[in-house]
Amino acid sequence: MFPNQDQISSTAKANFETQLAAVTELTNKAFASIAQLVELNVNAAKSTLEKSTAAAQQLMAAKDPQEFFSLSAAQSQPNAESAIAYSRNLASIASAAHAEFTRAAEAQIAETTRKVTALIDDIAKNAPPGSENAIAMLKASISNANAAYEQLTRTTKQATDAMGANMSNAVSQFSQAAENVAARTKK
Repeated sequence: MFPNQDQISSTAKANFETQLAAVTELTNKAFASIAQLVELNVNAAKSTLEKSTAAAQQLMAAKDPQEFFSLSAAQSQPNAESAIAYSRNLASIASAAHAEFTRAAEAQIAETTRKVTALIDDIAKNAPPGSENAIAMLKASISNANAAYEQLTRTTKQATDAMGANMSNAVSQFSQAAENVAARTKK
């Protein structure tokens, strides 16, 4: 005999509660990441404003064009370093958020898969003779969904790794360019 309506209902309720908890966890993680991003941007804006004010005052105090251009060139290095530090902090926040989202999603999917598999196994134990094909189809569907999820996870990880490598490469190239400009201005 198939599981009774109460068993299916309690399983559905437990699954809903688990999903609600997962959404709440992901929402909290998203807000924490957004708070970090806002803090980074506020600090960057404040720092930029302070540095710009100081730089403008220095430039306005220049006595001749040579001193003006010398001061202007000297200010490019700290600005480049600030941009690099900002990029690294931004990448760190994004990477941490991605890792937390991935971990939470994987845990949720594993738990849901475990519950669905247990329900199918319970149905299979109580199934009437001749329903083996239907049970096999259910199990195959779960197996196919898990395989698709694993492929999606691998592809996402590869894309994320490539994006991280590209960002790291861009920061390195930007850093080298800034160092070259600074070296040329010192000459």
